[in-house]
Amino acid sequence: MPKYLSGFTVIPIAYPSSSHFIYARAHATSKSKTLKPSNVYPEGRTLFLVNVPPDATERELILLFKHCGTVEHVLFDFNSVDALAEHASDSDEEMAEGAASENLDTEARPRKKRKLQTSEPTPPEVIPLPSTSLRTLHKTGSCAHLIFLDSSSLAKALSPPTSPKPWPSSEEPRGLSHYLAKYDNERPPLDTVRAHADSFMERFEFDLSKSKQEAKYRKGEAIMDEDGFTLVTRGGAYGQTLGGGVGVASKKFMLTGKTGSRRKKEKKKEKDVFYAFQKAEKQRKAMLDLKKNFEADKERVEKLKESRRFKPY
Repeated sequence: MPKYLSGFTVIPIAYPSSSHFIYARAHATSKSKTLKPSNVYPEGRTLFLVNVPPDATERELILLFKHCGTVEHVLFDFNSVDALAEHASDSDEEMAEGAASENLDTEARPRKKRKLQTSEPTPPEVIPLPSTSLRTLHKTGSCAHLIFLDSSSLAKALSPPTSPKPWPSSEEPRGLSHYLAKYDNERPPLDTVRAHADSFMERFEFDLSKSKQEAKYRKGEAIMDEDGFTLVTRGGAYGQTLGGGVGVASKKFMLTGKTGSRRKKEKKKEKDVFYAFQKAEKQRKAMLDLKKNFEADKERVEKLKESRRFKPY
């Protein structure tokens, strides 16, 4: 087996019953990317791997190159580039905010009045379903980037090995055991599912009651507390109140002494026909009424004809 292939260092991997080959080279930055490659893949410290095993984990790759040096990050298939860039930008923002806060502390600034903290009910916690640490399966022939702490570690990783390296074992199940663990994880016990559903419904009802209370404040309805008392608040200058509280008299009431006319809400008519059998019964009754009225009209016509006949004797 050659030590180098198309600019890549060939790294043979030995499994208990098979073998595998990983190809490595130093990462080369491209100028066409919008993100700064120095922030994501630092030059001289990033190792580019091709044909990574589909079930490889970050810990296994760190253990595989542990003899070369300390590994800072492991990125698979360019999926974690945005996350790493966001993490770097967030750290920069935090540092800038910390520096700004220190500058503000040094300057004289007026003291703000402390607001009274109102005790709000704590929302109930949702009991999560049990979860086990499983492997994230990648595509066959996937790639990865290893970012070392220094450039000397990268040079050691690019040196061709003299013998196949044994693949490090980890706690996560592999092969058939992985799918068996995934099958058991997707089917938790009934008691656990019941506890999760009950806690979820308690949280849902808590959020629903909170949203209803906020909606009542917006609509201007009276709000009752836990003891049954109506919450009273002072409204605006034109009688607009919050929560059905006490409001200031409007200008019209102060001039005329009369309140504005309120339109009575029309009561919603209940539907007589809702089900299909009710509709069919109503149509059948209408047909019978039509037949009955038709027979009555025929009798009335016959009586009129008889009354108009000429009877000389």
